Amino acid sequence: MEAELVGLASSGATALVGLMVSDAWTAVRGRMSRLLSRSAEDDDESEAVLGELEASRAELATAQADGDDGLAGDVEGQWRIRLRRLLAEDSDAAAELRALLDELAPLRDEGRYEVVHNEVSGGRQNVVVQGRDFSRLTFGGRDGSSAEPDPGGR
Repeated sequence: MEAELVGLASSGATALVGLMVSDAWTAVRGRMSRLLSRSAEDDDESEAVLGELEASRAELATAQADGDDGLAGDVEGQWRIRLRRLLAEDSDAAAELRALLDELAPLRDEGRYEVVHNEVSGGRQNVVVQGRDFSRLTFGGRDGSSAEPDPGGR
């Protein structure tokens, strides 16, 4: 699968999970359900997708209440895989997902912002940073020092 589609699936899953725990969910869930059930042959299958979305939302609410970031990550991972499969099977789905993400960007911006902290240790690590808006990125060295990234990308 093209890297662009993998990134799109990742962005879609992140947006989906973020919207599930926001006030905007009721306005978005029908659109997401229709996108995810594009290949559904009957209404029962479309209803099943909506049920899966709601079950994921309930899992996220529980994870949020318990402070379980791992469960939230698992839910996002499941939807990332689902979106990757959809994009691989249906070439028109990518354009629809891009349009939906563009349309939903203002809703995501109204939601909460989170600080994400990842720590990797042992061996040589290659760093890949993917996202939209970043601030205060630091990369630590073995000696505990940190270096700000070069704004010119060098």
